[in-house]
Amino acid sequence: MCEKIALAPCNGMSANGLVSRVAVGDCRKENDGAISICMGSTSADIEGKNNEMLKKYPIIAVNGCPNGCVNKILENKGIDVAGTVAVNEVLQDYDVSAKDPLRLDGEAEKCVEIIVDKLNKTIHDLV
Repeated sequence: MCEKIALAPCNGMSANGLVSRVAVGDCRKENDGAISICMGSTSADIEGKNNEMLKKYPIIAVNGCPNGCVNKILENKGIDVAGTVAVNEVLQDYDVSAKDPLRLDGEAEKCVEIIVDKLNKTIHDLV
């Protein structure tokens, strides 16, 4: 059993990127052992100063779009990912979608709920 689990949300400017970030925030509120990672800081850290911290806890990458940037950034830094949630893939099974990269409407809030549920299941599987 791990002490904490880190959630690494997409920082992209897509509607699902926003869903990713909000879902990670909501998931953290529901899970005392969940922390989040700033992917902007992680990708900007060319000296690798954060690498020790990034290796401390298992990481769940939460990608907004099919590009999988969160996984790629972490892999480029030599950081193993314990799990991945692909927002675009998860939402394919539902009749809802986020449309605005800057604001959540009612439908996007439903997307967030779906992703939080998926994150909770992924956390449960890892701990």
